[in-house]
Amino acid sequence: MAIITTRGLTRIYNPKTVPVYALRNVELSIEEGEFTSLVGPSGSGKTTLLNLLGGLDTPTSGEVVVDGVSLAQMGDSELIDFRLQHIGFIFQAYNLIPVFTAAENVAFILLLQKRPCQEIDQRVQELLTEVGLGDRLNARPKELSGGQQQRVAVARALASRPRFILADEPTANLDSQSAMKLLDIMEKMNREHRMTFIFSTHDQRVINRARRVIRLVDGAVESDQIQQPEPHLA
Repeated sequence: MAIITTRGLTRIYNPKTVPVYALRNVELSIEEGEFTSLVGPSGSGKTTLLNLLGGLDTPTSGEVVVDGVSLAQMGDSELIDFRLQHIGFIFQAYNLIPVFTAAENVAFILLLQKRPCQEIDQRVQELLTEVGLGDRLNARPKELSGGQQQRVAVARALASRPRFILADEPTANLDSQSAMKLLDIMEKMNREHRMTFIFSTHDQRVINRARRVIRLVDGAVESDQIQQPEPHLA
């Protein structure tokens, strides 16, 4: 069963002056456990589609349905709560809170969800260990490399056990070694926990790892292909 479905998804900017079609009638279905890349040239609509899937933007027409629930039917507060409970986000710029430690950054979502303190501590330790930072719990972002900061961001996105993860150019600011390590971690999460990942990316390293590649051109789906991921050392 699909966890995400889009129906006639269209996003137009400046509709009353000079219309810019960011997305045109996009129809997609994402199944649980997918490891999918959205690809295409700059301006093709990748980030717009990711933002609509995450409820960070509103379509001009059409809808996004998550687990049978249309995001368009939700009020602002309901949508905020839905994102908090069901969607994980990973951004190119990491978006960590600079005055928080790695552990506090990961715990933040769980605190917003009002989880018990013991559960939070256990989950944070578990996740930071899993991404290879079990010994850096008390380090602040400025004390971590770019790759380490992005691994904290991955742990934070996974903390609430969301239905899916949306990752916007997650490897763009990383060197090759850090990018491959990050991809290994996300692929392991996908394989062992059936965590669904949807990437917006230009990075061929990410595209090579994906099992499904959706290509956007001028806001429309040009191709949607299943592929055999590139072999690599875990």
